Amino acid sequence: MTDRSAKDIVEEFVRRWDEGDERVIDELIAENMVNHAAAPQGREGWKLILQVIDHDLADVTIEHHALIGDGDLVAHRMTMHGTHRASTMPLWHGAPVTGARVSWPYIHIWRAENGQIVEHWACRDDIGLLTELGVWTPRTS
Repeated sequence: MTDRSAKDIVEEFVRRWDEGDERVIDELIAENMVNHAAAPQGREGWKLILQVIDHDLADVTIEHHALIGDGDLVAHRMTMHGTHRASTMPLWHGAPVTGARVSWPYIHIWRAENGQIVEHWACRDDIGLLTELGVWTPRTS
């Protein structure tokens, strides 16, 4: 058990990840974390997701907008910035590499229990990202 709030746990996770501390995944993501936002599950699934993002986007930075805690749930609004260097992610698999600098807004919702993150949900602006990459063009009528 821990006296730390869910917000404290997620805040530490975000801060340490930003600092480049990859150990934070093993320490603060539960081995069997349920990821409602993607197929890869658990701690190892989270590592795989981050590897794919790192492979496809260079020079990734995160702009943090808000971190809001309520009980065991934490909402995190952020924007990921990076340079498109590969297209292996299912979202844009096979798309021509543009080398463009892109912005990808997210809202993550985390649930923490006993000092670790045990569930994750996400809402991303995929259409905005695909538009930036020129992979998708909105219809005009």
